Amino acid sequence: MILHVEQVTKNFGGLLALADVSFDLPEGWIMGLIGPNGAGKTTLFNILNGVYPPSLGRVIFRGEDITGRSPYLVARSGMARTYQVVRPLSELTVRENAMVGACFGREQHSKSSAKQAADNALAVVGLDDRAEQLAGTLNLSQKKRLEMARAVAARPHLLLLDEVLAGLNPSEVSRMLEIIRCIRDQGITILIIEHVMQAVMNVSEKIIVLESGAVIAEGTPDQVVSNPKVIEAYLGDPEQARLLMA
Repeated sequence: MILHVEQVTKNFGGLLALADVSFDLPEGWIMGLIGPNGAGKTTLFNILNGVYPPSLGRVIFRGEDITGRSPYLVARSGMARTYQVVRPLSELTVRENAMVGACFGREQHSKSSAKQAADNALAVVGLDDRAEQLAGTLNLSQKKRLEMARAVAARPHLLLLDEVLAGLNPSEVSRMLEIIRCIRDQGITILIIEHVMQAVMNVSEKIIVLESGAVIAEGTPDQVVSNPKVIEAYLGDPEQARLLMA
């Protein structure tokens, strides 16, 4: 297992954001993390990459306990992430944005060697032809791909994707799913938060469902969409669940 999450709990004062969350992520898989707004998905990401320490529990990454480790150390150990709200360094070029990931990632490239790593990542996401363009001039779909390129340039073992499909039209979603699969095919394990249900169901080998900070279901997409707890808490009705897998 590349990632082992063991009984992770997070309290913010009197608010219980995560309650006894446990799961394993096999190396080389794409795993989806779904649930209603406020279920604790992004809080879990923030614990995995060190933004918050858990109140209880452990995070084991590649056999090493990284619980509470600072984000820059987690990045150096080989975990990278994107953010739901994209914030490129607008006055830098597309290439320079990707170079930031290369310099502060697992391989800690120098400025001179970061260029090649950045160009390789831009090619993966289809932005190599915009390398000299200012990042602030990109549209939303391109900015999301740049966010992914910056993470890929860090040469991670595990990539956390936070709603990279949000706000995209169907053709852009299809293109993004191709990129996600391509990244996985390069040997990078992926954990993805997503609300575009049909897409995440079709790209993931395994799904974890959070509701009110707790895991209410775990399994293959087929198992999850037929789970009565998931239908009640998130999908709404059995017919909608059936359409997701059509």
